[in-house]
Order: sequence, then structure tokens, then C-alpha cells
Amino acid sequence: MPNSHDLSENLMSLQSHILLEEAKFPTASGDFTWIISAISLAAKSIANHVRRARLSGAIGKIGETNVQGEEQQKLDVIANRAIIRCLGTRASVAVLASEEHDEPTILRRGNEGGKYCVMFDPLDGSSNLDTGVGVGTIFSILRNDPHIHDAQGTVCQPGTHQVAAGYVLYGSSTIFVLTTGNGVALFELDPFIGSFLLVKEKVRIPETNKVYSVNEAYRETFPEGYRRYLDWAHQNGYSSRYIGSMVADVHRTLLTGGVFMYPPTKKNPEGKLRYLYEASPMAMIIEQAGGLAFSGSKRTMEHEPREVHERVPVLLGSRAEVEKVREFVG
Repeated sequence: MPNSHDLSENLMSLQSHILLEEAKFPTASGDFTWIISAISLAAKSIANHVRRARLSGAIGKIGETNVQGEEQQKLDVIANRAIIRCLGTRASVAVLASEEHDEPTILRRGNEGGKYCVMFDPLDGSSNLDTGVGVGTIFSILRNDPHIHDAQGTVCQPGTHQVAAGYVLYGSSTIFVLTTGNGVALFELDPFIGSFLLVKEKVRIPETNKVYSVNEAYRETFPEGYRRYLDWAHQNGYSSRYIGSMVADVHRTLLTGGVFMYPPTKKNPEGKLRYLYEASPMAMIIEQAGGLAFSGSKRTMEHEPREVHERVPVLLGSRAEVEKVREFVG
């Protein structure tokens, strides 16, 4: 008699996965599913542009700078526009905040149905596109507080308030990583059917791995504790892996373990990574996978930002590896 069908082999799309998650909450309205669906649609569009960037002439700078003072790449603008166009029509989105914009944009008030705020870095690592390095989109979703009437005050919430966080990696394949506070799920885009399919759920970061990821060129400008840690790592057989695209570096760390660091430097004593668009969502993902994330002496998720584009140092990864770094940096 043939073996019975293995249900674990069934195809599960991103949308189906979110619907099943929402079904666990009888009061869920389905609004959240529409937001994730919009992000996935934007990701498919961005993936197509990234894949054809050189052929379509989308490689290179546009000659303008964003609010961060960084030169915008052509695909920064394309990705930013794609996300705004996809999310702008979702009736439950109250505020959109992009790393590329000076201020968040209020789309609708709470009394008009605006329930959520969405923060995003449309194309992290875009300066690497010329050389074919993996780049990505990072996003964070917060509840809208209808009692706060200015957009900046609305989105400046600690990471512990996040409803969901995720990233999309555009590399050898297009990977969508998502957490809604119930573990981490990994999806991969099947270009033939145009859908993100679940390939792994309850992703767990390895407890330890002798790998560190940091831009060691800035070593002499790091605080002393980080320099002492690097000396220790060199003496204890650690390997260095650094791509220079946060999504790619954190994704590798999530799957294989180790530690990712972006310490303070003399040039950026408060840190370089943006809290709302990069540090907070990545911290939620790593913690939900069983790892740790710190900004200075405080858990990254507990940081309370005061500005939309506030920057913080970041230390995240495998629990044992993060704790080892903290022995040196405090």
C-alpha cells in the first residue's frame, strides 16, 4: 500500500501563512494580511528591477542625496516608489515612513481607519548593486496611536511595540523573512508562479558559531572593548565574514550563527544604523529566532527613539556569541 500523503510537503504561500496566523485570533479583521500582501507585491516588483538593473540602465547614482546625506542610487528611488504605491492603497495604513524621506507621511487618521504605521528601508545596501552583491528591503509595522496627531511622535516607538518585522533579500533567489511575534518564517519567491512559498518556519539561529561580521577597516576608531574582543577572536580561531549589505550579513548570521556588529566610531559616536528602519526590525527577527540584540548596554528592542532617523550601534546574533562580545564591551 503506498504511503499516505505527507502534509508537510504541501505548498504554503505567504498570504496563506498569514491568514492561518490571523485565524488564531477571532477578532482579527484581515487588515494585517492586506499590508503583508502589499509588501510582498512591492518586493516582487523590486526583485524584477534588481534582476534587470544593468540591462534596463537602472545602475548608478541619480545625482541627488537623501535625508541621510547619502547619494541616492537609481534603484533606491524605484524601490521607494514601488513600496509607497503598493502600501498607499491599503485602507488600514495610517502612516508611511521611509528612510529616503525627511518626515513620515500621514495617509489617514485613526478615525478614518488608519490602524498601522509602516517603516521601511526600501533598498538597503544599494551601493553594492554595481557589483552584483545581494541587497534588501527592511520593514517594521507598528500600531497607530490615534491620540498622537503628529507623524513623528506616532512612529517613534520602541521595538517592543512592533506588530511585525521582516526583510526581503534580493540575491541568488528572492527571500522573504517575516516575524509577527510568533517565531520567524522564511519564504522564497517562485518566479514561475509569482508567489512567495514557505520553505521554513520556526527558524532558529544557531546558539554559537565562531564567525564575526564587522567592517574591520574602522577598527582603530571602535571603542576599546570592541578592539579587545577582535584581538580575542583572532586568537581563538574565529572567521570574519562581512558583505557590507546589512540584509545579506544579518541573513547569513540568522541561518549559520555568529555575531553581526556595527559599533560606534569616532565619526559616528551614536552609531550608524537607523533605529526604526534597520536596528529595531532586525532585532525583533533575531530575538524571535532565539538570538540576542543590543544597542550599547540596552536591549535594542527596548530603546525609545526620539527622532525618526535616529541612529544606534548594533550588536546581534547567536546568544553565546553576543554574550561573549558583551563581556568585552559591557
